[in-house]
Amino acid sequence: MRISKKYKRLSVLALVLALVVIWFHFNNDSNQTEAPDEKKASTEHREKDKAVEEQEEEKVPVTSDMDAAKKVKKLLETMTLEEKVGQLMIVGFDGTEKNSHISELVEEKNIGGVIYFDRNMSSPKQVAELSNSLQQSTGNSSTQLPLMLAVDQEGGDIVRMREQVSPIPSQQKLGNYATPEQVYEVAKLNGAELESMGIHINFAPVLDLSTTDSRSFGKNPEKVYQYGGKAIQGLNDSSITGALKHFPGNGRSNIDPHVETSSVESTQLDLENSDIYPFTRIIKEMDNQKFFVMVTHIKYPAYDQEKPASLSHAIIEDLLREKLGYKGIVITDDLEMGAVNKYFSYKDMGKEALLAGADILLVCHQYENQLEVYNGIIEAVQKGEIPMERIDEAVERVLTYKLNAIHGTVVDPEQAEKVVKSAEHVNYIRNLQLN
Repeated sequence: MRISKKYKRLSVLALVLALVVIWFHFNNDSNQTEAPDEKKASTEHREKDKAVEEQEEEKVPVTSDMDAAKKVKKLLETMTLEEKVGQLMIVGFDGTEKNSHISELVEEKNIGGVIYFDRNMSSPKQVAELSNSLQQSTGNSSTQLPLMLAVDQEGGDIVRMREQVSPIPSQQKLGNYATPEQVYEVAKLNGAELESMGIHINFAPVLDLSTTDSRSFGKNPEKVYQYGGKAIQGLNDSSITGALKHFPGNGRSNIDPHVETSSVESTQLDLENSDIYPFTRIIKEMDNQKFFVMVTHIKYPAYDQEKPASLSHAIIEDLLREKLGYKGIVITDDLEMGAVNKYFSYKDMGKEALLAGADILLVCHQYENQLEVYNGIIEAVQKGEIPMERIDEAVERVLTYKLNAIHGTVVDPEQAEKVVKSAEHVNYIRNLQLN
């Protein structure tokens, strides 16, 4: 009887120990294995963390070509047709302050850039403040992309805000009396003044061959190439993008394309050995992302018997892109010039220029004309007259330029007053002794 009781006590103790072991084992498994709901919650939490990390990664500034290319691709995927078309235009406006027209174009149409003229410029400080104000307006646009701010500051007769800036010599004087290194220094100080006012692009140098035009370095193609290349380098070293103009060369024409069209009656061989030669050498030897090419409105029947260069696929795509190998941005001369606006509607000009291979359309003056170009392109794409691939190709070049070349959108107006027409700049130009 005593043995039976002892056996029972041992059995109870064994049972208790077994239960304790089972409890510890279960509890340990519970800590290592999530219940279905807990596992789901944990997965969702990890996905949320990953999404946050991706958002944070998206906010990281672009620091390399690979990053920039990735961001351009993402932008292209999310932009609307209207936003893309806006980026393909640089426009002008009246006044030294923002008006309703330019504000609408920037904020609602996502216009890619603005060109300054004397009508916009009264002092270095004012121009810097205007640049800041225009850039600030992009914060109200859907893309919030920075503006390309541009000007024609060639020197000589083509100088904006003449009394307020350094006396930039004409290209003709530089070609006659300056060394290539002096051309570089003049371009560099010119660029420094533009950069201090928030400007990114100078539509210069002129590569047209001429012995009489004050805008030309001269008639010698080799010299024009050398001096033009030095001008681009000087501008670049002051963070300014230059523009080679007026492709494929205006030098043989005596008619002002602002007023009327004209035709250059020369063979392809003759043009490529002379007028086109400076463009060819610079395109071949310099980084194509450091300058634009501006295409003229003059006709060249040797390449295209019907259309002016700015609207000619044969000249922009076949000659400039394919034969010369140019990889950068192509911009038209002002579409409001008489050489084209007398013969084409603004609606058609925008379409024809893009189909020809231009990336940026320059419309410098009238708001109504700017809207007609903008709306005409959108309509042409919607009708299938312009392939979406052509729009994306041009927009990709513009976005790539902006991400790589525009590093800041705010400048110091007080600093602009110190840099522009500084004693150092003025003295350097005077000491050149250009007779």
